[in-house]
Amino acid sequence: MGAIVAAVNRKGENAVPTVVAMLKELTHRGVDAHGVATPNSATTAKSIEEIAVKNISSSVVLGHNLSRILPRDQPQPVQGDGFTLVLEGRLFPSPNLSEVDNIAEKLGPNPQRNASHIIEKLEGSYAFAIAVSNKIIAGRDMFGTNPLYYGVNDTISAVASERKALWTLGIKNVKSFPPGHVAVVNAQGFSFKPIKTIAQPPQEDVDMETAAKRLQDLLLESTRKRVSNLQKAAVAFSGGLDSSVIAVLAKNCGVNVQLVSIGLENQPEVDFAETAAEALELPLHLYTYTMSDVEQILPKVLWLIEEPDTVKASIAIPFYWTAENTSKLRCNVLLAGQGGDELFGGYQRYLGDYAQLGVEAVQKALYRDVAKSYETNFQRDNQVCSFHKVELRLPFVDRDFVHFSLGLPLSLKIESAEDRLRKRVLRQLAQNLGIPMFIANKTKKAIQYTTGVNKNLQKLAKRKGLTLRKYVEKIFRKVYPSLELSVS
Repeated sequence: MGAIVAAVNRKGENAVPTVVAMLKELTHRGVDAHGVATPNSATTAKSIEEIAVKNISSSVVLGHNLSRILPRDQPQPVQGDGFTLVLEGRLFPSPNLSEVDNIAEKLGPNPQRNASHIIEKLEGSYAFAIAVSNKIIAGRDMFGTNPLYYGVNDTISAVASERKALWTLGIKNVKSFPPGHVAVVNAQGFSFKPIKTIAQPPQEDVDMETAAKRLQDLLLESTRKRVSNLQKAAVAFSGGLDSSVIAVLAKNCGVNVQLVSIGLENQPEVDFAETAAEALELPLHLYTYTMSDVEQILPKVLWLIEEPDTVKASIAIPFYWTAENTSKLRCNVLLAGQGGDELFGGYQRYLGDYAQLGVEAVQKALYRDVAKSYETNFQRDNQVCSFHKVELRLPFVDRDFVHFSLGLPLSLKIESAEDRLRKRVLRQLAQNLGIPMFIANKTKKAIQYTTGVNKNLQKLAKRKGLTLRKYVEKIFRKVYPSLELSVS
């Protein structure tokens, strides 16, 4: 885990100072080791300053900051057969070699061609950049679970794990690298090619019992792949359907599961999480916060998520505390249930689509929301977790599981436009696992409301005489004073 950066100087000048500056912006993602590479050489050191004074010069440069999560995680970049490589993320199932060595071996003597094969064939949560001669080849997994951004100005074409590394170069128009694509990056800019992206499969004719059993098998296998190299893992736990299913499956895989739950003082959902954890017979670590805590942490969270978005901030604050306390428990991996609502129709708004536009429109909305989750959820959550040196793993976000789920009839997810519960087939899966009915049939309520964070942000904004949107934008301007607010 850590940060990757890569840059091509469009004027043919030395890009090493540029990459060093980018790495310094992302030290919060990794401090265990740092490295810089040209297409022909790679050097690593314990500090960025050691690299900065080395006699390295190239117009094509990679960089990496390491946060060692597993013992096999090694300093990067690594050198291959005529190329250098940086990789941020994991492959599932876990390979025998480290992830970066595994990828380097598969790239072989033709890295540009084989980079496409990596995305097409290897499942995981990853982003990479490869330096060859006068260009960089960059790629991102098909779901975009690991963040990667790109941008261009008059002198630099660059990619990075977070936007702030590109903003520091004066690149204003920073975009999210499209998942499932590779890009050739050179003096002319970016040339993208789709390799493996999320597709809407044909609808399967399957009954509830068969679908729930198949989903259980697929989700168990997905969870097993994501915990195979772990003895202990935390689960972001609300006491609701998604997190309970993940917790039980992880437990069934033989992992020492620690539930982490967050709430504001006097929130009723805090008591529910305690009751649910007791029913699941799993240890719960429950942490409560105050409105003062919300006010204090908001600037840090906005700095991490890099957007003045009120919904994302409301979600990121409790997730920040979840990751922080996961780290304090000496757990370096956090499992979470992101993806369940998009796959199975968990959000209330789908009922409006159902009533006004019909079944087909809801199916399209589910597919669109799954495909866009990298922008709405995954990037935000990864960037918050990485700050605490915690690796986020998402069992619902699995190739086979997503493909089967998207192909299910809507009737197995939402029964009608008045369906209060929704996510019907996932609830059946939970019952099959022996999860108590009071958990399996708990109605969906978003984390920003169950924790009380949204309500407290509203109160803070009102005290300042501002709307919530204006309040968040005001704090964001203080965090990024030189940044134009067009990013909102």
